[in-house]
Amino acid sequence: MQEVLAKAKSIKLLVLDVDGVLTDGKLYFSNTGDEMKAFSTLDGQGIKMLQNSGVTVAIITGRQSELVARRAKNLGINHLIQGREDKLVALDELKQELSIDYDKIAFLGDDLPDLPAIRKVQLGITVANGHSFVAEHADWKTEATGGNGAVREACELIMRAQGTLTKAWEQYL
Repeated sequence: MQEVLAKAKSIKLLVLDVDGVLTDGKLYFSNTGDEMKAFSTLDGQGIKMLQNSGVTVAIITGRQSELVARRAKNLGINHLIQGREDKLVALDELKQELSIDYDKIAFLGDDLPDLPAIRKVQLGITVANGHSFVAEHADWKTEATGGNGAVREACELIMRAQGTLTKAWEQYL
């Protein structure tokens, strides 16, 4: 765990996948074709705390969804890349846009399309129910499953490593 915390200390950008990370990975469709997704408020609070601590949060997802755009806007996530299966290429574009090096980036994903990015960044993270092959290559695995607080765990891990977590909690006392 000390090695993970050491890696987390330098993180300035946390990049998130959506399906299986911010959601439970299930795709819900109504009879009329409407898509539905459930997002955890625990994850939302973690994202807000992490951003308030000075770490930027971004989303790179293979699917295109207005729901994801709305959730990102609600959370103040300004860097949203949708419809990109080539997540490492998308991450490289984001890295260039933000002028940030891989040694300052964490990536949280759950499945094979996330693996190249997870392996490239300083801190590669997967969720408890992520694919086992992805877990073999990640630096850390959350205890919570995707859509059920895994993102919150990752946010708090980074904040703990950077010494900002206690301050974030104390404002609620």
